Amino acid sequence: MQTARVKWIEQQQFVAVTPSGHALAIDADRERNSAAGPMEMLLVALGACTATDVVIILGKKRQPLQSLEVIVSGERAPEPPTVWTKLEILYRLRGALDEKAVRDAIELSESKYCSVAAMLGKTAQISFRFEILP
Repeated sequence: MQTARVKWIEQQQFVAVTPSGHALAIDADRERNSAAGPMEMLLVALGACTATDVVIILGKKRQPLQSLEVIVSGERAPEPPTVWTKLEILYRLRGALDEKAVRDAIELSESKYCSVAAMLGKTAQISFRFEILP
């Protein structure tokens, strides 16, 4: 079993330690905004999870990926619990890439490999699009 620790500092500020031992600040007060909030981190986690998959899959397909940026946008439910209800993922890739290989890599990530997408997909509609830049 993996274990994370979250220690209260003051007000709505915390220090979290991940199961792998990395510390990060969290601030749930969006007005003060002294650190990322918990729900923001879910967007980051989704982006990092699917980006990792796409990089690995394109590498296995011998696609010459030069850069990748994943932009995740979302809408939350209006009433508590204010879960993510709609998530949009934009992949911006650079390189002499085959469009079908890119689409297949993204679809594999979204449907099979990205565990964060699998969890968030229980409450949110997830859509994606991609751009291959020159």
